[in-house]
Amino acid sequence: MTDGHFIVIEGIDGSGTTTQCSTLAERLVAKGLQTHTTREPSDGPIGVLIRQVLTGRLVVSTRHGIRPPGWATMATLFASDRLDHLEAEIIPNVVDGVTVICDRYDYSSVAYQTVSGGGGDEVSAWVRELNRHAKRPDLTFVLDVDPEVAASRRNTRSGSPELYEVDAMQVELAKFYVKIDELFPDDTIRHIDANCGVEEVAAAIWSEVMALRGESV
Repeated sequence: MTDGHFIVIEGIDGSGTTTQCSTLAERLVAKGLQTHTTREPSDGPIGVLIRQVLTGRLVVSTRHGIRPPGWATMATLFASDRLDHLEAEIIPNVVDGVTVICDRYDYSSVAYQTVSGGGGDEVSAWVRELNRHAKRPDLTFVLDVDPEVAASRRNTRSGSPELYEVDAMQVELAKFYVKIDELFPDDTIRHIDANCGVEEVAAAIWSEVMALRGESV
């Protein structure tokens, strides 16, 4: 049995990562391929803790009142969740020949924690070091989208905005993702214009996935 592929879909909030993960999985299943979709933060114990932070249910108390944990704490939590996620879910599936599609990975950690940590090179270097033992994907998609388009999509969601869903921060994140290849020079990263419709984005992703598999569209 040959190993399955490990595919990641990335982008700012509202870029369509979750939709495209689902769409890609459906198309692979229709071809008769074993497929597993997952996400980060994961559904494991550390991932659940992180989601409580993102939704404002878990805060820290300081002399100046309550606030979310700082960027360094979040980077460490995300890295811990990722290694647990790999060990418990991603690697076992890949080894069994299953194609794993993950909604976000360590690219998100580097992007989000670098921006929230002030944007310095030393921040991104430290976050990458935290994640240096993370398995590299076979193929990564970055969904590039205009921050205003992404904001309009987020505004249609139910519920309150999460921790990082702040328009000004999302603008900086969009700029960061454009150049993220520079920080992962050995990874296979494909940028997709996600300003267009869901079907067009899905078609572009499908073409690249078929090329990865050595198949024609």
